[in-house]
Amino acid sequence: MRPLSLPLALTARLSPVVVLAAAGWALSSGPATTPAAEDRTATQKTDDDSPSAPATAAASKTYSAAPSPCGSLSSKSIKDLVPGAKTAGKELPSTDSKVRRTCSWNALKGYDYRWLDVSYEITASDEAAEESYKERIANKGGGGAVPGVGDAGYSVVNLTTEDKQKTREGTVMIRASNALVAITYSGSDFESKEAPSTDEINKGAIKAAKEAVAALEDGQ
Repeated sequence: MRPLSLPLALTARLSPVVVLAAAGWALSSGPATTPAAEDRTATQKTDDDSPSAPATAAASKTYSAAPSPCGSLSSKSIKDLVPGAKTAGKELPSTDSKVRRTCSWNALKGYDYRWLDVSYEITASDEAAEESYKERIANKGGGGAVPGVGDAGYSVVNLTTEDKQKTREGTVMIRASNALVAITYSGSDFESKEAPSTDEINKGAIKAAKEAVAALEDGQ
């Protein structure tokens, strides 16, 4: 087999840096200090108990910590998606591993190269996750919804060419309550200079997303 040289774009990916943004929230309240205030408070409480009163409960937060991303996929799935990769994966450094965690698998088997990232981000509330999710998919085009996974899902596949080598990369973003799950899955064929089909990459990325979300829910 002749020696291979990775394209610059893929070589750069061997030292990935994942930067994820997390939202914060705060609540404040003050007790009544006079009898009159207490009377008003009692009246307000009665009104709030009625079915038509506005909700005042704290923002919901289903997940408090990110699960282990390297344990989110089965060994079989990793072998299928990234042939030749160590199933243990490699977790990337994080500034706050309680809310942001990412695991990567990559391998070159023969002339076929595959790369897979699974990332979790835990936000302060469902509302914060929804806002972040909408921002992240706003500038993406050509993709589509991923039904039946989490509360909302989106997938897109793009093809890039560098030094005549084609690489196809799929991205899946899922919102599940106050958590965001991101999948990146890419591949290249260094013999033909071609890339895997859009269907192969998209299905692979969605498969990984479904397992990652299931791992999140199992660890709730």
